[in-house]
Amino acid sequence: MDLNSLCYLGLGLISMILLIYICIKSDVRLALLTFIGMVGFGYIVEAVIYNFLSSYQYFPHIIKHEPVYDSALGAIASNALTLPVTATFLAVFRKNLLWVAFMIALYAGIEWLFLELHIYKHYWWKIYFTSIGLCFYFMFAKFLYHKLNGPLKGFLHTFCLYLIISPFSGSLHFIPIMFFSNRYYEFGLFTNQAKDTTAFASIFYLSASLVYVLIAKIHPFPLWVKYSVTGLCMYSATLILSHVGILHSLVWWDIWYYIALSLLCLLFTMYISKSLYKGPLTTRI
Repeated sequence: MDLNSLCYLGLGLISMILLIYICIKSDVRLALLTFIGMVGFGYIVEAVIYNFLSSYQYFPHIIKHEPVYDSALGAIASNALTLPVTATFLAVFRKNLLWVAFMIALYAGIEWLFLELHIYKHYWWKIYFTSIGLCFYFMFAKFLYHKLNGPLKGFLHTFCLYLIISPFSGSLHFIPIMFFSNRYYEFGLFTNQAKDTTAFASIFYLSASLVYVLIAKIHPFPLWVKYSVTGLCMYSATLILSHVGILHSLVWWDIWYYIALSLLCLLFTMYISKSLYKGPLTTRI
């Protein structure tokens, strides 16, 4: 384990400790929903600026066999832990603008340090882009926390539900690809196979998450129909993508894993959907 790994793992450990503190000192349900929602929001932003616009690269030196996947792991560490935990902290404890400014300055300093240590690299991105983006990111966390503090209906229910379930879907979609090379995508967006896979995986999970939300919110159909349709959609998507040459499965369990994942995501989506309808005082379905 080198300096790169220690820096990223250190940030991750600090973030986990802070998340535990937030859960202990506040409504754990509301804190976790806000945290996961901010992970989802960060994933969407990162899909645009990192996956498709190639803004920067991370060097955590954890995944040795593929630098693109190693960089993606660094992006996940940032957007699934460090930034959403900080945003949740600011929102849950209702910190004022001075706190927000301090956190933005702190992350600008960390970004500068990572650049100086050559464990992170800019292409066209700038530190002040991060600072401006974090201002909106932290303000959105306060908005999300406020909305999650009551029962949700209509568009806000759908929007928040999507933000919460999409990172669950996305992480479990891509992590096996990074560590086990069970599949790759050949969509033609990038010449580098791993980069192309990373970009198309974002399109896949964002689209799949929308399907889970839509199926979960269709009330007249019984559960067995919803699960059957979800599994069939994933199976059909896999066959179609394989037939047109976009998806290349490399292990026998690949298709079965993603069918099982789709069913698990639907279960999680329906649970969160009912929780958002009922509001913060409900601790069970």
